[in-house]
Amino acid sequence: MGALDEGHFHEELSNGVKQCCSLELGFEQEPETLTIQDAVRLLLTGLSEDFNREGLKKTPLRVAKALRHGTRGYRLKVKDIVEGALFHEAGLDDGNGHAGGADEPVIVRDLDLFSYCESCLLPFQVKCHVGYVPSGERVLGLSKLSRVADIFAKRLQDPKRLGDEVCSALYHGIKPVGVAVVLQCLHLHVPNLESAFLDPNHQGWVKTLVRSGSGIFENENADAWDDFAVHLRFKGIDVHRIHIKDSTDRCWCPSRSSSIPKISCMLESANQELVATVASIIRSLGEDPSRKELVGTPSRYVKWLMNFQNTNLEMKLNDFPCGRLDLLKPSGEVSHNKEQMHSELNLSFWSLCEHHLLPFHGVVHIGYFSAEGINSVGKSLLQSIVHFYGFKLQLQERLTKQITHTATSLLGGDVMVVVEASHYCMISRGIEKLGSSTVTCKKLGRFKSDPAVKDMFLQTIPNTKLEG
Repeated sequence: MGALDEGHFHEELSNGVKQCCSLELGFEQEPETLTIQDAVRLLLTGLSEDFNREGLKKTPLRVAKALRHGTRGYRLKVKDIVEGALFHEAGLDDGNGHAGGADEPVIVRDLDLFSYCESCLLPFQVKCHVGYVPSGERVLGLSKLSRVADIFAKRLQDPKRLGDEVCSALYHGIKPVGVAVVLQCLHLHVPNLESAFLDPNHQGWVKTLVRSGSGIFENENADAWDDFAVHLRFKGIDVHRIHIKDSTDRCWCPSRSSSIPKISCMLESANQELVATVASIIRSLGEDPSRKELVGTPSRYVKWLMNFQNTNLEMKLNDFPCGRLDLLKPSGEVSHNKEQMHSELNLSFWSLCEHHLLPFHGVVHIGYFSAEGINSVGKSLLQSIVHFYGFKLQLQERLTKQITHTATSLLGGDVMVVVEASHYCMISRGIEKLGSSTVTCKKLGRFKSDPAVKDMFLQTIPNTKLEG
């Protein structure tokens, strides 16, 4: 099964992970919180941002709260959850784990969790399915399966180790005949600015399936997996196609992919102070930045963060034509008074929330008018505008206004912009609302004054669900 021995879990069940913070201090004055805030100010400076400007003043504290909430598993004890939640149930055969004569596992499916990736420090989403076969006349309160899984998810993690740790903790904590865990994991893959332009078909997600088993589930070919698998198959999960060895060897984090362009040595050297700063954050969360799985994490995070360094948009767009593009008629064609509506849909973007330094991503839809017979604006130009505003510290509301303002200078006064986005600050903080999305829009000209025109554009937008 896994990665951690029984002795580790006896200590884990009883003592949790030691933390140095003082319980007497308020959260905002705890040394770990103060260290993270100082580190975030340095990171903001590295992004060429003023951490005293409006919108960023409280960002260091918000980031500290989000990170410490998202890694609170280091400060929780499995023993506190399991003890008091074990119930005696007559009819459980101590020898073979039968419950009421039915030799079946107890399974809780579709537990929505999130964890922070130990390779890049970005959150990833988890759909957890966990089951066990009771023994010794002991059953565990069902909600506690979720709470135990959440303890280990709220740490810097790798999917395979997460599955192994949940499995081991339950096996040693409740002494069942066996425990089985299957995880569906989803990791956001944010491209750098260069590859976003070069690869319009960039795949924004990396997915992996892992499983872990103990007791009668320890052998991945054991018959016990058949009983577990049948209850997941109708959800599209084929347990028998998940090989434990494969999921152990595979590197799933996009930041460790060899296909990611290398940052120059000059940039790496310039950012050594930021790398040390990120290592201090990891240490404040209760982890050891010298652990072999974490050694390269600060550098990978800094490289990713520099994608959102503050830049001057006008300099980037100086090769594009200025003024009303609908005045650029094809050669020999006469301009007509009649205009037609055009729309460019599903322009992808990736951005970084300036309140929490967490990514948000989604699509932009732009509607506009141009004279009949005039070439519509190329999608690549509008996509470029979206990328330039996306790759920086942002708010969705501001992003919407900035895209609209620039589009208006190119397309004229009749413009409507709709932005749909999924925010990781809605997932990896206290609210933890997985699957939510946010919509913002800006209407100008006829799109604002004529409801029929607005509705005509809105009806062109596809009804697609944002993943994540």
